[in-house]
Amino acid sequence: FSHYSTQSNHWLFARFLLKFLGFVFWGTAAALAFGGVWWILICKDYGYLFQEFFLSLPGCLAVAAAIILLPTGVLAISVSAKCSRYKQGALMYLLLVLLYLEMSLAVLAQIYSIWMASELKSSIGYLVYHYNGTRSQAPGNSTMDVIQRKLQCCGAQNYTDWLKETAASWHLPAEKAYVPESCCKEEYSHCRGDLGHLEQFFQEGCLKKLEDQLHFVMVYMFWCCIVVSVLELLAGVSNGILMKHQPFHNLRFLESSNFL
Repeated sequence: FSHYSTQSNHWLFARFLLKFLGFVFWGTAAALAFGGVWWILICKDYGYLFQEFFLSLPGCLAVAAAIILLPTGVLAISVSAKCSRYKQGALMYLLLVLLYLEMSLAVLAQIYSIWMASELKSSIGYLVYHYNGTRSQAPGNSTMDVIQRKLQCCGAQNYTDWLKETAASWHLPAEKAYVPESCCKEEYSHCRGDLGHLEQFFQEGCLKKLEDQLHFVMVYMFWCCIVVSVLELLAGVSNGILMKHQPFHNLRFLESSNFL
């Protein structure tokens, strides 16, 4: 009787935990989707810095995992209310697919964090050096301007990077040093990048700001994957306990009592 009572308690706890995790999966789906969309938007804004076509892959994997988490949550709640072999099997299959997706995403997030740190420095330096002082609409200029306006920064390390490149790249006399107008703060509408008015433009560099932003998104998605993977393992164990306590109906004819 004690053994039966213990098994019953395990079964009840597994049902409760599976139902709870079903609701949690919906919340984690929103968190993963947020990280994935955020990364895709960053790739869209700063795509010129990374020409690799697979740059948005982590974001796509995060969105895909978030979409799969929604029916997984529904199945978990449904199984906790009424056990069904078909639903339990489908739930276990989705949990395995999600675990594979999230482990792949976690590994990619770590690889991208290391790779982007070295790639950013050369890319930002290239954009600063090849910036055209005529404010043309070349892709490089547009990207550098977008970066400086969005991140409220100026140059790679700081605004002095433009002093080194102005004379050579902008075809201006050496004594006339300017920074791009995208370095100007919004409240100074008449700012033209004149170094005589340092208070009118951002003096902090873009490289560290952009590195911090990209690293934050990667770390965010990495820990989302780790947390969700742990929750999925708990859901798989709970589902396994429920399956263990429910015999296959289609095999009950093999019970010895049917042959007496």
